[in-house]
Amino acid sequence: MGKTYTVCGHAHRLTLAGGTGVMNKEGLVEQLASNKASGLASKAAATRALNAVLAALATGIKKDGEVQLIGFGTFTIKSRPARKGRHPGTGEVIKIKASKTVNFKCGSALKAIAGKARPRK
Repeated sequence: MGKTYTVCGHAHRLTLAGGTGVMNKEGLVEQLASNKASGLASKAAATRALNAVLAALATGIKKDGEVQLIGFGTFTIKSRPARKGRHPGTGEVIKIKASKTVNFKCGSALKAIAGKARPRK
């Protein structure tokens, strides 16, 4: 099985999907469906719940520019200025347009879990 961690005052048992060493969306759905405390009886219900959470995160970031989940972390929009780069094939100098990206800053509870986790190889 997996290890039990406490995040935001709740105990969560985490195992990695398929033993691949990387938790993916399918693994999260399996975790939600197998966690009796989540109240989700099936993988289909867990998939709908996870999709709803991800959609809400995207909407919050788009609308407010920031989503803060105390203990977990904060998602913010970060502006990247225009800059010069090099074309990897030709070495030619190219202009890269200014852009925006989503930045994630880890919260204290998640940092504590990361400090106890084994690093990826």
